[in-house]
Amino acid sequence: MSAQGRFADLAAGHGLVFETDNLPLLRSFADESFQLIYIDPPFNTGRTQTLHRRTVQRADDTAEGVRVGFQGRSYTTTLGERRAYTDRFDDYWAFLGPRLAEARRLLDATGTLYVHLDYREAHYAKVALDELFGRECFLNEIIWAYDFGGKSRRRWPAKHDTILVYVKDPEHYHFDSTAVDREPYMAPGLVTAEKAARGKLPTDVWWHTIVPTSGSERTGYPTQKPAGILRRIVTASSRPGDLVLDFFAGSGTTGAVCAELDRRFVLIDENPDAVSVIERRLGEHVQRG
Repeated sequence: MSAQGRFADLAAGHGLVFETDNLPLLRSFADESFQLIYIDPPFNTGRTQTLHRRTVQRADDTAEGVRVGFQGRSYTTTLGERRAYTDRFDDYWAFLGPRLAEARRLLDATGTLYVHLDYREAHYAKVALDELFGRECFLNEIIWAYDFGGKSRRRWPAKHDTILVYVKDPEHYHFDSTAVDREPYMAPGLVTAEKAARGKLPTDVWWHTIVPTSGSERTGYPTQKPAGILRRIVTASSRPGDLVLDFFAGSGTTGAVCAELDRRFVLIDENPDAVSVIERRLGEHVQRG
């Protein structure tokens, strides 16, 4: 059965993972197949990223070193070998541009694209996406701000990522602001007690910690993004049962959140270590495409 045919057979909360170069596979998918596309492409930093490969095994709840994982299952984790890859391309936009064009083609008429980048490439991406989608289809520039890691004393420390948000049709796109999580008011004394208790809708600046190095969510994958960021995106821009695509899947956070929220999903990554992490993390919720 073709990959496209298998999409229709996916149950809510389940998905496919492909270990391959994403561009030829994307070109094989039918137009307007996905309600939501989130990508976290390599940031083109030039740095070497190290993967701390872990061995994860089911464990009895009373065993030493047990942690609780997906859907409350108990696991033990052993740190093993380290592998590295270089986050650098000689012509980054020759690499990313065709993939963004495919993302636009694959979006449903009411769909949304989220492109997660750092400050080195975000401005180039905005110009490229404006040309590809049209400036009228630009919805948001989300700033994900965090305060963790080293801090330079020679400049203002860079402590944010940028997520550019584009829609296929600026007049008819899905966005559910009532379903997303709410945040505490920074000045609760300036609003009613009822509003303070309920919290406020998030703005386009999201304060959220990175994945803690010793937290249960941690997979060991070097560029893992926190589930809280993806949960907000998936909740706002898709519905239960919708099909979500992440073609730079990395540690599989998009798939983990989709499984939790009853969305169907397709993950693509050509790094076998990433696919191995995804399969361990998602278990029966994901199968090879």
